[in-house]
Order: sequence, then structure tokens, then C-alpha cells
Amino acid sequence: MHRVDLDGEIALVTGAASGIGRAVAIELAAAGARVVVNDLDAARSKSDAVVAEIEKAGGSAIAIDADIGIEAEVDRLFDRIRERLGGLQILVNNAGIERNHPIDEMSLAAWQQVIDVNLTGQFLCARGAIREFLRRRGELPEGKARGKIVCMSSVHQTIPWAGHANYAASKGGVMLLVKSLAQELAAQRIRVNAVAPGAIRTPINRAAWTDETARAALLRLIPYGRIGAPEDVARAVLWLVSDASDYVTGATIVVDGGMSLYPSFATGAG
Repeated sequence: MHRVDLDGEIALVTGAASGIGRAVAIELAAAGARVVVNDLDAARSKSDAVVAEIEKAGGSAIAIDADIGIEAEVDRLFDRIRERLGGLQILVNNAGIERNHPIDEMSLAAWQQVIDVNLTGQFLCARGAIREFLRRRGELPEGKARGKIVCMSSVHQTIPWAGHANYAASKGGVMLLVKSLAQELAAQRIRVNAVAPGAIRTPINRAAWTDETARAALLRLIPYGRIGAPEDVARAVLWLVSDASDYVTGATIVVDGGMSLYPSFATGAG
């Protein structure tokens, strides 16, 4: 089996204090990357715990706080990465939130918060990373990218979600942001891809998998018969940032146990 080797690469993972981001940070560090664990200042104790876990396993990581929905904070985040680590080769745009309401009860603030983090935040971090990638000029050997970005989308980039219009709209935007950046940057040898998780055991959806009734209802939507783990998503991210996927850009890997396969049609009864 080919071992993924990220030795010497610097990776930024946003929203890395818990859930999928935490699993991604640990996975990349285990492959040899030096990881920047980013989250909000309020989550700093959790970020420090992720750094400690990585270091205990023999990896390398640092925590840098920033609200990725605020341009000035993103700019400071990249300044600090440059000052402390010298550059960046990998961005995992993972940070995301939900603010769920029926559309007639959804405030502009609830709409804007989700768009600011889930879509604008991904744009701001991608822009910052791309600027770092483009600082490194020169020839590259075949099979090597100048920089790699993975954006965390969702099955709801294609599946409508009543009561979650802001979230679904943000993820649909991420899908086309990824494709547009991949198209624009391919000639610069910068690869941009996405991972679209389905139902994953994370704090953001705890109610859906800790309550037995809710869990049973959720499992009816997953043909594979289990709820995903953060590590399922992290392994897909690891492949996308590795040289093993060097010819892949503008793609979305769906990690959902078949949720997006219209499971209600599985019997052919319509």
C-alpha cells in the first residue's frame, strides 16, 4: 500500500478544534505535515488539546485563532503562518456552522452568519492560501502541485434541505467556488477540490445520532447502514492533498454512505 508522505508540508485546517476538522488535522499530521490548527478564540482550549494530541503521537502542530468570516482576521492568520512557519502548501477549508429556521422565521442575521462562515470564509481563506502558493515560483517536477486546497462542502450542495436554506445555499456556492477556482488555477499547478460529507458523527448534528428515534430515521436515508465517522472524511481529504491525486482538480468526493443516491427509490417502487 502506498504511504502518503506529507513530510515538510505546512497545512492549515480551519475549524479544527473538533469534529471533522480535528480528524483532518490529526490525519495530516500523522502523514508528516506540520499542521496549523485554526478555530475561534473561544475554542482555544479545544485547539490546544488537538495540538497536544498530535504532538503526543510524534507530530507537529500549532494553534492560531481566527474568525474566518472576518477579512481582517483571515489576513492576520496568514501573516502569522508566514511569520512562524514561512509558508503554506495545503489548505483545508473546513470551518462551518448551521443556523436552522423555517424560511419565514429566518432572520437576515441567521442567513448572513452562515454565508459569512461557510462561503465567504472559504473564499477568504482560499484567497490567502493562493497568494501564498503563488509566492513560490519556479519549475515543479511532474506529479507535484504548487499548492492544494480542499473545501468542505456537503451532500446539501445538491440535496435541497427544508429549514436549512442558508446552509444549503452556502454549500451550493462552495461547489461552484471550487470548480471556478480549479479552472482558473490549474495552469498555475494549484489543485482545488472538495469533499461532500453526508451524516457524520460530529457536535454540529449530535441530536441526530444520540436520540434513538432520530438515529433510526437518519439511518433510513443511508443505504450503507451506518452513520459516518470524522475519520471517513479525513481519509478522503488526505488523498486529495497527497501526490497520489495529482491529476485531480475541480472534483468533489462524496462521503455519505449512499445518502445522495435517492435511497427511497432503492426498491424500484417509485
